[in-house]
Parts: sequence; C-alpha cells; structure tokens
Amino acid sequence: RLARILKWRVIVKKKIIADNAWLKRASEVFLEKWIRLAHATSTWDKVGFEDMERCLKNGDPAIIVLWHQRVMMSPYLFDPTLGPICSLTSTSRAGRMAGNVAARFGLGTIAMYSRKQRVALTRAVLRKIREGSSVGVTADGPSGPARTASLAPVKWAGGSGKRVFLVSFSAKRVHVLPTWDKMWFPALWTRGVYVCREWRETVPRFADEAETERLRLRLQVALNAVTDESDRAVGRIPEK
Repeated sequence: RLARILKWRVIVKKKIIADNAWLKRASEVFLEKWIRLAHATSTWDKVGFEDMERCLKNGDPAIIVLWHQRVMMSPYLFDPTLGPICSLTSTSRAGRMAGNVAARFGLGTIAMYSRKQRVALTRAVLRKIREGSSVGVTADGPSGPARTASLAPVKWAGGSGKRVFLVSFSAKRVHVLPTWDKMWFPALWTRGVYVCREWRETVPRFADEAETERLRLRLQVALNAVTDESDRAVGRIPEK
C-alpha cells in the first residue's frame, strides 16, 4: 500500500510540474535559445535548397518532409521568410511545447489529433495549402515507428498537386535523446549540414490503395537517402 501511495505522489508531482505554466515557458525559451545557439556557434553547409527556395519565392506552397529524429533543427530547414509555412504538431504536452517553440521561429502549426480524425486533418492541411501556406511534416511522427513513412505526405501531395521536398540535418556531434526515435539534440561548436532534395515522383490525385502504398515506400526510401546523404556529408557514414 505504501508503494502505491508513493507512486501516486510521484505521478501527481510530475503532472503538477508538467502543467506549470512558468516551467513550460522556461522550457520553451531554453529550447529556442539552444537551437539558435547551436546554429550560431557551429559551421553549417546548405545543400540542394535552390529548387525549394525558388518554389516558395514564386508563391507556390510545398510539402516539406523529414524524419522525426531530425526535427529539432527544423527552424533552419523551413524558412518562413520565403512564405508562410505550418508544421504539424501533436496535442500532447510535448507536441504543444514543440508547436510553441516553432512559433518562436515564425512557423505556424496545425494540431494533429487522434488517428480516427485523419480525414479532418487532411482537410485542414489541404485548406492551408489552398490558402498559400506550405506544410512541414515528420513522415514517421509523432509516435513512430521510427523511419516508417505514413501515407499522409503522399495523400496530401496527390490532393494538392504541390511539389514535395525532403529535408534533413546532420552534424558531427549531437546529443541523442532517449526517445522512441533516438531524437537528435544539436550540440554546440560542431560542423553540420542541411540537405534538401525534391521528391520527383508523380502522385495521382485519385491513386488506388496499391499505388498509394507503392508511393509511400518510394518516399520512405528517398527520405532515407536524403538523411544518409546528410550523415555522409559530416562523416557519420563513410563515403561510397
């Protein structure tokens, strides 16, 4: 009985801490400042962003996709000065915090609700795209499995007819967090790279289930290739 009481007290304390407005704001400020400092103190190369930047400068929104593991440096993969962009965030505490941090960098957000509300989410995303906003999404987020792409980016590409760009960051040194995807937290004073490649598959507006699955797998392979390219650029994967 004592163990149950102690466990309950720990849970209550965690909830009080998690719901503390001051602590949440402090955490968001810390994350924002750390990301900015990681970018400012390190040497970064940008590879392959020309096509995406031309697309956005022309006022044509795009769908920008990355793995959840690499989302921490997304403020420097999505440039809001080239046009409005919204990133998808979950409604969990961590998701809301991520959305608030993204807002500090000028990124809008679209809340992701339960899997049962996929149709409503798709409508919200396509509406944002029609309004002229690009959409950034983690292909395997917010809860995985890691590096398994969902169908969402493919369906949004077909429904909107917009171009899809795959992005990643990598760095010589990172801090690996104990999350489901071993999320990378940027280190200071290191060498890093941002990589962008266009996914040039043709996505039909009304693709059947088999074609949608084929394209999902193609997207997954292509996004892995872009991520591996970023790792190779900083020596994490040996050059072929």
